[in-house]
Amino acid sequence: MPRTKKQTIARTADSDKAAALALTPVSRETEARLDRYVALLGEWQSKTNLVSASTLPNLWTRHISDSLQLLALAPAAKIWADLGSGGGFPGLVLACAMAELSGAMVHLVERNAKKAAFLREALRMTNSPGTVHLTDIGDNVDSIVGRVDCVTARAVAPLHQLIGFAEPLVRQGAKALFLKGQDVEAELTEATKYWMIKSRLHSSRTGGHGWIVELDHIERRDRSAIANGA
Repeated sequence: MPRTKKQTIARTADSDKAAALALTPVSRETEARLDRYVALLGEWQSKTNLVSASTLPNLWTRHISDSLQLLALAPAAKIWADLGSGGGFPGLVLACAMAELSGAMVHLVERNAKKAAFLREALRMTNSPGTVHLTDIGDNVDSIVGRVDCVTARAVAPLHQLIGFAEPLVRQGAKALFLKGQDVEAELTEATKYWMIKSRLHSSRTGGHGWIVELDHIERRDRSAIANGA
């Protein structure tokens, strides 16, 4: 790659990082962990598709800041469960941010073995508090033991399906925070066909058409179907 092009890419990355940290400030220690995570992701991206290649120039704003903003919506949460962690958004980023918080833990649920291996290496490289569960997100209740304060998911499944996966954890006291796109209203309408929910919508700090769906209560509509084992 020509030197001038490398310099342009580096300047773009630096500018994007500065914009992201202005939106969601972190400590120097957390920034250093995130730097190590981004470097590792760059190494693995060539052999394992962790994020869309088109978003790499704006990795900090599109992915890292987008993930960090969840912390402000659940400031007391220490134990998090991230369903379908993929390349680590938001779960691995949250783990990096909470590495200095006593008692913090992030459960990363991922069914793809290569991505799970990346997540384990990223936790090790950043010395962040987390554990990887190589399993389908529908099996999270069996794989996660103990309390969960907050359950998250990003770009994994339609909202009505996510609610089903998260319902056992929310029933036990967890808050759900789901990162969604511009079709969030349509997804909420569809979800209410199956679930009784009390939702709050938060506009994403990172701009665009992103939204965060916050749920503290989930109840299946057709309770007779549950009783009959449907």
